[in-house]
Amino acid sequence: MVNPLAGEVALVINGERHIMKLTLGALAELEAALKAQTLIELIERFEAGQISSRDVLALIVAGLRGGGWNGTAEDMIAAEIEGGPVAAAQAAGQLLARAFSLPEPSAA
Repeated sequence: MVNPLAGEVALVINGERHIMKLTLGALAELEAALKAQTLIELIERFEAGQISSRDVLALIVAGLRGGGWNGTAEDMIAAEIEGGPVAAAQAAGQLLARAFSLPEPSAA
């Protein structure tokens, strides 16, 4: 089960459901992979729509690794993502949004 409050996002790859999460280590790997100097630069890049398929792939790989997956970007080259590139891009956006948003206060 996905826990959005913990920043988790689900994605089905090769028929298997994976839980992705951007941990601090996964974010560090993502910055390095995308040659971003800061997290703010990375977020602004996505918010401005200045993303490539390579960026989406790097974000998906970082999220998978943050969720416990031990693969690499090369493992994703022939992977079949349910919903295709659009679903991958949506999941990537959700990962960023959930990683940097505070949970809404619960009603008392």
